[in-house]
Amino acid sequence: MNFTKTTEADSNYDHLEKMKIGELLRSINTEDKTVPFAVEKALPEIEELTLKVAEKLSNGGRLFYMGSGTSGRLGVVDASECPPTFGVSQDLVIGLIAGGDPAIRKAVENAEDSENQGWEDLKEYRISEKDIVIGIAASGTTPYVISALQQCKQHNITTGCITCNHASPLSLTARYPIEVIVGPEFVTGSSRMKAGTAQKLVLNMISTSVMILLGRVKGNKMVDMQLSNNKLVARGIKMIMTELQIDQATAEALLHQHESVRNAVNAYKNE
Repeated sequence: MNFTKTTEADSNYDHLEKMKIGELLRSINTEDKTVPFAVEKALPEIEELTLKVAEKLSNGGRLFYMGSGTSGRLGVVDASECPPTFGVSQDLVIGLIAGGDPAIRKAVENAEDSENQGWEDLKEYRISEKDIVIGIAASGTTPYVISALQQCKQHNITTGCITCNHASPLSLTARYPIEVIVGPEFVTGSSRMKAGTAQKLVLNMISTSVMILLGRVKGNKMVDMQLSNNKLVARGIKMIMTELQIDQATAEALLHQHESVRNAVNAYKNE
């Protein structure tokens, strides 16, 4: 099967340095508008992988994201937002990036080219068949990610991937591949743009849908969110007031006593 790196194809635009700011912005926006439609085409594959993630987490497993550069950072962001948003433990969804935590802020030279570090990073978490690993790579050619998924396969660990090229080495390695073909970037090869946006959209869909399936949302509310700042406390009070049809002072006292929206609502209803 032929493999073409459309993420590296020449841009549909040229002489960018001669464009006025308005033309630059409109052109970038025009390209960005194509991304949700590319994601839509991959919905069947996204659904299949999401159901598998939910199954693994329901049975005591964990979700690992692995990537480098922009892809790795997006995985780390999605993983780090699950505990405050849905009240799950810090070790349920884990983001790994080539080069480790320093690479979140600064590029670590040659980190993505390692063919053994990805598996070594996973082994630090005592990964097992209960877990699931999603490799994220716009090009689908990142050695750090591919080699880790190959090792997962040898150890009967379920794998998925999110990439923006068709029939890439990563797609052929993962058990549940997702390919979102966004085409050439506005700036040739700058996959932090459309490809990065596509990956972020897919990650949002997977983690949010899984958390809903795990019962971490009630109605349309984040009833298990961590009350880590005044804005979230105020939101929690409002949620309790609406759910129980009580006044603000009572709702505030309940939240202070039980320290979560879910617990406060359940306690009041069970009185």
